[in-house]
Amino acid sequence: MYNPLALHLLRRVLRKLRKAGRSSEDFEFRLSILFQDLHEAFMHIYGNHKDAEKKFYELILVMADRFNERPDALKKIDENREKNPDWYLHPHLCGMMLYIDRFAGNIRGVEGKLDYFDELNVNLIHLMPFLTAPQVKNDGGYAVSDYRTVDPRFGSNKELIHLASAMRKRNKYLMVDLVVNHTSDEHEWAEKAKSGDKHYRNYYYTFEERTVPDLFEQSLPEVFPENAPGNFTWSEEMKRWVMTVFNSYQWDLNYTNPDVFREMLDILLVQANWGVDIFRLDAVAFLWKQMGTNSQNLPMAHAILKLFKICTQAVAPGVAFLAEAIVAPQEIMKYFGESDVWSNECDMAYNASLMALLWDAVATRSNKILYHAVHDIPVKPNGTSWINYLRCHDDIGLGYDNRHIELSGFSPTPHREFMVNFYTGKFEGSFAKGLPFMVNPKTNDARISGSLASLAGLEAAIELKDESLRDLAIRRILMMHGVIMAWGGIPMLYYGDELATLNDYSFLTQPEKMDDNRWVHRPVIDWERSEKRRDISTDEGRIFHGIQHQIRVRGGLEILADHSNLELIDPSNEHVLAYSRKGQGDDKLLVIANLTEHEQIVNAGILHYLRMDLYGLIDCLTEKEPAVSEQGFILAPYDILWLKKSVPVESTEG
Repeated sequence: MYNPLALHLLRRVLRKLRKAGRSSEDFEFRLSILFQDLHEAFMHIYGNHKDAEKKFYELILVMADRFNERPDALKKIDENREKNPDWYLHPHLCGMMLYIDRFAGNIRGVEGKLDYFDELNVNLIHLMPFLTAPQVKNDGGYAVSDYRTVDPRFGSNKELIHLASAMRKRNKYLMVDLVVNHTSDEHEWAEKAKSGDKHYRNYYYTFEERTVPDLFEQSLPEVFPENAPGNFTWSEEMKRWVMTVFNSYQWDLNYTNPDVFREMLDILLVQANWGVDIFRLDAVAFLWKQMGTNSQNLPMAHAILKLFKICTQAVAPGVAFLAEAIVAPQEIMKYFGESDVWSNECDMAYNASLMALLWDAVATRSNKILYHAVHDIPVKPNGTSWINYLRCHDDIGLGYDNRHIELSGFSPTPHREFMVNFYTGKFEGSFAKGLPFMVNPKTNDARISGSLASLAGLEAAIELKDESLRDLAIRRILMMHGVIMAWGGIPMLYYGDELATLNDYSFLTQPEKMDDNRWVHRPVIDWERSEKRRDISTDEGRIFHGIQHQIRVRGGLEILADHSNLELIDPSNEHVLAYSRKGQGDDKLLVIANLTEHEQIVNAGILHYLRMDLYGLIDCLTEKEPAVSEQGFILAPYDILWLKKSVPVESTEG
């Protein structure tokens, strides 16, 4: 829509940029296209600020400077991705998230393992936080004290840029965390605030008295009720209360201040120029604080993300955003934005619901809750994708909807207690060896820590020296991976899971870690043990080769591209998960997974609904015809089938 005021302002901005010698033809072209959206988005948030126009121009100066600094090689990638905006929807993408030091020692060590990623067929690497952070109070790197410098413990900026370049040469993608909600209390801004600098004090939410904090506390939930109760911390240096929603040493940023947004955008664009492909934007649900609300998922938080997106599109359009928002499905959809074409907020989001629901299905041996929940998830916008995962550095939360539990015939509170007891080994007959995390004594709520292999039964089977249980655990692990590999989105492995890594209890002897049992599933990789992956008779070999094969087959199936083409199918057997992926024309893929340790039968009539027939049907994972009896498909314990008409599958190895 034509806006003469915006056009007039654009002319003034361009004149000022040229006069300052900070413009370029390419940047002016991009800015002109996005200017009206950019101006509206900025003024929606900061229009009432007394210096709104000045702050708007300062923001554009940052964008111009970072565009001019962007390396030509990255600008070329930007151009290619604009021509192919669905680059992150393709089935050849498969990721792994890892701690640099615990995986390979340092950044150079990660670069030295690129052949390992090639071997596994992983081409998206998510490096967990590596920026400068305090030695002890760092929340695993999520309390950043310097956003512009790689922590010397991991390497240097130069080494990170070299790694990104080496990855590009191998057609690999780099994802990093950007902690946008808070900083460490040792960050330069916080230190200046402590010293009495009012300018930087306004970068945070600080109060002289408890009146306002107490009003906030009436509606703010506690993120860490055990270790960090409450949402405000007294700063003796400032003689003020500061908002600390997460830990007492993580100070929440005040995005009502346009200087905060400009600073954080500058940091984002500087890192984009290092060669980052995807930013995992941490804790985005908490970006905006408003008294009388829980200060999560507020409309203005989405406005902030939209402004980040527009600014980045002008400077580094080849960069994608992943929303780290572990919230209800109805809320997570909002982080994809409102566009029906391509996202105007985040391009990807974690499919935390699928993760929790799949663990539920494995514990109950039932698809009921999963089916009720997934049926209620809205279809996401075109051009957006899920990150599908089984484990990560964090705990497993049981945040699925009470209504879906009730529809499945269970009571919500006892069911969640069952889940915690099952996966912490307290329920009779459980195969799991997890730990309860963040038990809330007021509500008895808890989450679950533990490695994939230990939660899936491998640790217990090894302790019992029971080979049949060991085999079931491995089959269980591969079945669960097979589900997320064929689901819509990007599968994200957690480092060590591909090597059957068990719980690491050494954290109990380390004072700085012993109060946070999530370290039980943050292992240091034993590369000598990893050599066992070459022997398929070992646990490491069976799981590594099983996952490696799934990734390879996935990459050759274009039908698995994430175009919101998934449909749950009723298998008339609650112990089985079934869904289809639909391609062009009559192209279809049917996935059937046995959720139990017992043989299951699925009526072959399931094919009629999809207008498929048995003739010529093969399992893509085995390249064999499925086992069939008079009753239907025969599924061995924890079996998974990817059924399709027998068309040769192209290999995407390497």
